[in-house]
Amino acid sequence: MSRVRVLVGTRKGAFVLTADGTRQDWEISGPYFGGWQVYHLKGSPTAPDRLYASQSLGWFGQLIQRSDDGGRTWEPVDNAFTYEGSPGTHQWYDGTPHPWEFERVWHLEPSPTDPDTVYAGVEDAALFRTTDGGQSWHELPALREHESAAGWQPGAGGLCLHTIIHAPDNPDRLFAAISAAGVFRTDDGGKSWQPINRGLHSQGIPDPDAAVGHCVHRIALHQARPNVLFMQKHWDVMRSDDAGESWYEISGDLPSNFGFPIEVHAHEPDTVYVVPIKSDEQHYPPDGRLRVYRSRVGGHEWEPLTDGLPQSNCYVNVLRDAMAVDSLDDCGVYFGTTGGQVYVSADAGNSWRPIVRDLPAVLSVEVQTLP
Repeated sequence: MSRVRVLVGTRKGAFVLTADGTRQDWEISGPYFGGWQVYHLKGSPTAPDRLYASQSLGWFGQLIQRSDDGGRTWEPVDNAFTYEGSPGTHQWYDGTPHPWEFERVWHLEPSPTDPDTVYAGVEDAALFRTTDGGQSWHELPALREHESAAGWQPGAGGLCLHTIIHAPDNPDRLFAAISAAGVFRTDDGGKSWQPINRGLHSQGIPDPDAAVGHCVHRIALHQARPNVLFMQKHWDVMRSDDAGESWYEISGDLPSNFGFPIEVHAHEPDTVYVVPIKSDEQHYPPDGRLRVYRSRVGGHEWEPLTDGLPQSNCYVNVLRDAMAVDSLDDCGVYFGTTGGQVYVSADAGNSWRPIVRDLPAVLSVEVQTLP
């Protein structure tokens, strides 16, 4: 029987949750790196026991850890991130220019073909890559040197490159999402980038329909349809059917079009999951009821999934990297909350149960399907 391994990053360490394919009985190990903020953990698709973790602490800075045994033991790798572009500046809220600074690694995206190659999205927004398992990191400078970069400005969480997606049909195509700048695509392995934000509309910026400046929270795609992208934006759930060349809104009958994560069912390309939050000021579920919403038709029409989730007095948030799906036949859906709960649905969202309730605030959730 297949197994699953859930990798959880929290504000006070990392945890590894494992179960067999029934996803009923769970073994919980950790915390690893106790006391550190662990922004993201992810495993290699080709070598599942090779895991990478990004830990950060104000006193000690940023550190990348690597495990070669599925998370049982860890060792730090070289954390010299070499900027190869010009220093540059970006725009602050008040319109004044600020120099680029390296704060932390928000997202790690291993190559789909090589366990030693990993991409890292950092704050301030830039993209790095290692090809030697983390021993050295080098910037892909064309993104930070894009002509629009001076106009990027930080969202509430900082100027972060938080999402990296490999196109399954083109090894030279990558998608990257930045808050608050938008989505960018490269078709030549990172040598050049183009903003792909046409159709996005954002109040509160000088030009609501600008090419950049949009606070994109998360993007997702299904491996079988590489040109169809789904987006949870600061406001609005969006969809593109042409690899980001244009976007249209699919928020439909959601109770709120504000939220952070978005995911796609492993076997149903039109089945999409979001977690609506009341507003950009009130980061908790509408009416204090924790509900995942599912569309089976690619958007517009959404159904609340509530079985097993608290439906009163619940005021947690689900952050952008804190939802994932497994690839078992009965697709499992997972999410973690700022209240420290990690939930699993072993039936594609029809019913939910907590794996664990009392972790520190959850920053990220990833899942591996293991033989």
